[in-house]
Amino acid sequence: MNVETLENLQLIKESARDFAETYIRPHVMEWDEVSHFPLDLFHSMGHYGFLGVLVPEHYGGAGLGYQEYITVIEEIAQVCGSIGLSVAAHNSLCTNHILSFGNEEQKHQYLPKLASGEWIGAWGLTEPNTGSDAGRMKCVAERDGDYYVINGSKNFITHGASGNVAVVIVRTGELLDSHGMSAFVVERGTPGFLAGKKENKLGMRASETAEMIFDNCRVHKSQMLGEEGEGFIQSMKILDGGRISIAALSLGIARGAYLASVKYSKERHQFGQAIANFQAISFKLADMATKIEASELLVRKAGELKDLGQNVTKLSAMAKYFASETAVEVSTDAVQIHGGYGYIKDFPVEKFYRDAKLCTIGEGTSEIQKLVISREILKGR
Repeated sequence: MNVETLENLQLIKESARDFAETYIRPHVMEWDEVSHFPLDLFHSMGHYGFLGVLVPEHYGGAGLGYQEYITVIEEIAQVCGSIGLSVAAHNSLCTNHILSFGNEEQKHQYLPKLASGEWIGAWGLTEPNTGSDAGRMKCVAERDGDYYVINGSKNFITHGASGNVAVVIVRTGELLDSHGMSAFVVERGTPGFLAGKKENKLGMRASETAEMIFDNCRVHKSQMLGEEGEGFIQSMKILDGGRISIAALSLGIARGAYLASVKYSKERHQFGQAIANFQAISFKLADMATKIEASELLVRKAGELKDLGQNVTKLSAMAKYFASETAVEVSTDAVQIHGGYGYIKDFPVEKFYRDAKLCTIGEGTSEIQKLVISREILKGR
């Protein structure tokens, strides 16, 4: 990176860090305890440019790239993984899908509202019967003149109940046909578009995860993104960028747990000295720091390729796989370093520990990442 880029990143880092410390940290455990999704906070985030990081300025966004985006997600996730997850899902899934595949009318209609935080976005691919096996989705859209009638449901959807608009991938063709799915933009308030069950989760509890239900939901053909049959292919491209988001989220969680551990190990005394002086602790910190640095290099490289418009399928999967597993390992060691205090809610590492696990599952499990990586390797990419 050149000097100008590094200086810009430092300013963005400071802005995101100040926001997180001022408006998020005081409420982290309060929101976590009751699974409260702080909508007002997200409206405020829009004013700071955090909800339209990748959106060009002429659509109301910040007009920045993936290096800046990674920085924003990481800084917020160091304070609260839940808020980091929601920022990532809003930016990289719903908003980015419209940015990448919408026509000019759709972009001008939705992107300014999403980038400003006036509207919150959701993205629906997963269904109760299909996780990684998206080709078997049962949520269908049948053509009826100039409309499509959608029936079915989506689950594990970030902002599934509170989102003002959702990009939904539904089946418009044959089962298991990669050209048998299409993407639609569906606004909240459309008859037949309903919020279902809100999930009670282990971690990421302040990030809303809910079911979306479609009951004879009529959507005009103008709401389709791209052409009929392109939904699955679009989704795979969106997930390439989404994996960079989750990798950045993982990086932030890991760094937050690590920094808390360094601080605690210097302050906690046993046998007449700080526990940081014991090799058992200092070696854990060394492993944590090394894995975090390696994760950041992978995430930053994937972001660079994405900014250059190059294929990132393999590298984004590598970054997501390595960083998410690192987040789990680092947060586990963080709890161990804290001992009994790591198991109670007065210290932040127990929340990092709970939040980290989602990173190895959401937007493709670690096993799916290894499948993607191996396929790309065997293709010679």
